[in-house]
Amino acid sequence: MSTPKRVALIGLDCATPTLVFDRLADDMPTLTRLLETSLWGPLRSTIPAITVPAWPCMLSGRTPGEIGIYGFRNRADRTYDGLTMATSRSVRAPRLWDLLTAERRASVLLGVPGTYPPPVIRGCVVADFLAPSTNALFTYPHWVGGEISNIVGNYILDVFDFRTDEKARIAQQILDMTEQRFAVARHFVTSRRWDFFAMVDMGPDRLHHGFWKYCDPDHPRHVPGNPYESVFREYYRALDRHLSSLVSSFDDDTAILVVSDHGAQPMVGGFCLNEWLVSEGLLVLSQEPAGRTPVAKAHVDWSRTIAWGDGGYYGRIFLNVVGREPLGTIPRHDYEDVRQMIIDKLEALPDHEGQLMHNRVFRPEEIYPEVNGVAPDLIVYFGDLRWRAIGTLGLGNGFYTFENDTGPDDANHSEFGIFALSGDGLPTGFRDDLSIFDVAPTLQSVLGLPPPPGQRGRALA
Repeated sequence: MSTPKRVALIGLDCATPTLVFDRLADDMPTLTRLLETSLWGPLRSTIPAITVPAWPCMLSGRTPGEIGIYGFRNRADRTYDGLTMATSRSVRAPRLWDLLTAERRASVLLGVPGTYPPPVIRGCVVADFLAPSTNALFTYPHWVGGEISNIVGNYILDVFDFRTDEKARIAQQILDMTEQRFAVARHFVTSRRWDFFAMVDMGPDRLHHGFWKYCDPDHPRHVPGNPYESVFREYYRALDRHLSSLVSSFDDDTAILVVSDHGAQPMVGGFCLNEWLVSEGLLVLSQEPAGRTPVAKAHVDWSRTIAWGDGGYYGRIFLNVVGREPLGTIPRHDYEDVRQMIIDKLEALPDHEGQLMHNRVFRPEEIYPEVNGVAPDLIVYFGDLRWRAIGTLGLGNGFYTFENDTGPDDANHSEFGIFALSGDGLPTGFRDDLSIFDVAPTLQSVLGLPPPPGQRGRALA
């Protein structure tokens, strides 16, 4: 194992290899120089490649199936009452700060997804963007909230309503949030004793979703000469200045990891999953929706329904199984045949131009060593994540839409984030085989912590 030392994790949610390693590398001299002394490369994310569960998986070395989190929303039970937020439904898996707390070593956590409500640890916590507001208990200890207020004033947990046409407002708020996050980070790094420091900035994610079509000539709806064409470059230049200031605060005994949970890419459009299930006779409505209607509020005839779906950056399909759901229609002995039938249909779907969509469909038990909670029966990447899954009914656009049902959004997620680990005595060089499950074992090795039994991934250092 490596010599124990401190670790500083700088998380950039949704930071994308094609941007930070390539297109905008000259605009990020601090990060580009850091790569010269780093073990670095694209980092394969979880399936699904979603902020929640990707960060909890990264910092525990467990899969989404093991922790029972499959996205921002999860079914709480087998009823038809819809979906709930994921955080309170997870299966507890020890994360790096838990292992350090057990050894009476301190951690500082700032905005790390999966930390609301803030956990009790040795050190301090500022909760993630899922905290409802700063009026809630969003720090541990509680008095840390007042300390933050003294530094930055009104602390920004997240960009308000970032799926909007108010582009000037959200561009400024993204810049402000990132500036605040790094100011608080520098304060904690220099004012506290810690063995593990971790911060996550949601700025890149909100930037990509809000501005990708404005900045990327390859986006199908890019208009050259638009007023926001330089927003990516301006943001990443500012981000790199913040990185430079924070990195200069660390001493020589600190290993630095710059990492993201997933990447992003242009969103071609949305595929209306539940509309398609209706057309296939798999989802049966007793009454047509009067305008845009979530499936949870639609008049579903559960006694005749075989499957229904939930949308987002990927699709989730749930089956109505006899003895499992209240009004199940699929005999258990037909369950796999029905799943295979749906998979075959999804994989054969054309796009809006009649070309194969190249959908990828996953059975949870084939990609996770354990499946906890109420998992989807099928996980779907439409167009290999180039298309969003639309769960809303009644849009009136057929199966294909180019307007997001939850507000303007220019980007969908991609499977690869970034990884750059530097520190005295640590290996260097480019790697193309890095996995999100390698992060926890690697940082544990650097910190001198043994891996918990059954942990996934490899120690790279």
